[in-house]
Amino acid sequence: MTTPLIEMIDIEKHFGAVIALGGVSFNVMPGECHCLLGDNGAGKSTFIKTMAGVHKPTSGLMRVSGEDAVFESPRDAMEAGIATVYQDLAMIPLMSVTRNFWMGREPEKGFGPFKSIDFEKANQVTMDEMKKMGINLREPDQAVGTLSGGERQTVAIARAVYFGAKVLILDEPTSALGVRQTSNVLATIDRVRKSGIGVVFITHNVRHAMAVGDRFTVLNRGKTLGTAAKGEIQPEELQDLMAGGQELAELESSLGGTI
Repeated sequence: MTTPLIEMIDIEKHFGAVIALGGVSFNVMPGECHCLLGDNGAGKSTFIKTMAGVHKPTSGLMRVSGEDAVFESPRDAMEAGIATVYQDLAMIPLMSVTRNFWMGREPEKGFGPFKSIDFEKANQVTMDEMKKMGINLREPDQAVGTLSGGERQTVAIARAVYFGAKVLILDEPTSALGVRQTSNVLATIDRVRKSGIGVVFITHNVRHAMAVGDRFTVLNRGKTLGTAAKGEIQPEELQDLMAGGQELAELESSLGGTI
């Protein structure tokens, strides 16, 4: 059995008297896209921020490649190979694709006081990495703001992969995209997974999850309702779990079948 890239075991997170996570377990295998589904307020954001080192769990255990891990900050998570692409993407629209790709980590040439950014290498790497993800840029100096939403997502994903992500956490990457851009991002996720990286795909769109997911875990009110592998669960069943199908059924019964 392959060791999971990351394991979250019985994770609880309390904010004062509020229990945001009530014992969530989750893992990601190499080359797997594990979808984390849940409606608004289910605990998805708190969970991924705990996995990414933003929050420390109140209790529970985290393991990275089989070794116990404690993240004091997002930097610790990044050094362990856990990269997160948030919805806001942390990009500067007026800056070039190259500058957004490197974000202060540009390659340098020369020595001592003669050091300078190696723009030729930075541009070439950016173009090459974007091409690997299926995006052919017109030029590396192109402003990020001129790219489509799906292309900007791809820049953020390519950046994380280039800088050594072993686990890529994608926070609702398709939520604000049109059909064509969504299919491009899903194709990018598929490419990343096939390279051996583990992908955590957070979404509330069952169809998008089913398109690329290998396993599906549903969160509801800070607890997992279960995990199923591809082929073990139908889209309708996933949708029901997310929406609290049992609660809706009970409400419908009490209202005399009017829902």
